[in-house]
Amino acid sequence: MARRIDFYFDCSSPWTYLAFHAVQPLAAELGAEIAWKPILVGGVFNAVNQTVYDSRARPNPRKQAYMLKDLADWAALYGLRIVFPPRVFPVNSVKCMRGAFAALDQDRLVPYATAAFEAYWGDDLDISRDEVLAEVAARAGLDRQRFFAEIETPGCKARLRESTDELIARGGFGSPSLFVGDRMFFGNDRLPLVRAALEAA
Repeated sequence: MARRIDFYFDCSSPWTYLAFHAVQPLAAELGAEIAWKPILVGGVFNAVNQTVYDSRARPNPRKQAYMLKDLADWAALYGLRIVFPPRVFPVNSVKCMRGAFAALDQDRLVPYATAAFEAYWGDDLDISRDEVLAEVAARAGLDRQRFFAEIETPGCKARLRESTDELIARGGFGSPSLFVGDRMFFGNDRLPLVRAALEAA
C-alpha cells in the first residue's frame, strides 16, 4: 500500500501553518503522498468542540503566555515568520478555504495555502477580504476572475462542507488533523508520530 497522509487544514490556525510547512519535507523524505483536505475549522468547533470558544472568552493568562512562547519557539525552529494577528483573530476563513479547492483543481494548492498562511500569519492581512484573497490567488498563479467565480459556485461550497463533515465523521475536532490510514494525529507537534506511522505502513 502506498504511503499517504490525509491533511485536514484551515489557514486560520498558526499550528496548522507550522504543520503544513513541516509535513511536506517529511512526506518527500518517506515517499508519501499528501492528500490535501481543506476544511472550515469553525464548522468543526460548532459541531464537536465548542469549548474552544469558552477558552477564548476566558483565557488562562499563564497558558496564553506559554502558547505565544511555544508558537514563537516552533516558528524559529522552522524558520517561519509568525506573528499573532493583533487586529483580526479569529478570522472568517470561509472564502479562503473555498479558494483552496479552486487552487487544488489547478494543482496550485501548496503555493496558494503558503500565500494565505503568509498573508495572515506573517503580514497581518485579513484573509476574509476580497482584495487580500485576490493577492493570495495572484501569488499562487491563479486567475482572479476565475478564482472568485469558482468560490461562489454551489459545488465549491458543497466540497468545503463535505470535507469538514468528513473530518468530523473520522473523529476530528480541529486543525491540523492528519491521518495515516485510520490513525489520527492532531497538531504540529505530533509529526514524529506521523513519521513512525508512515515508517510502519
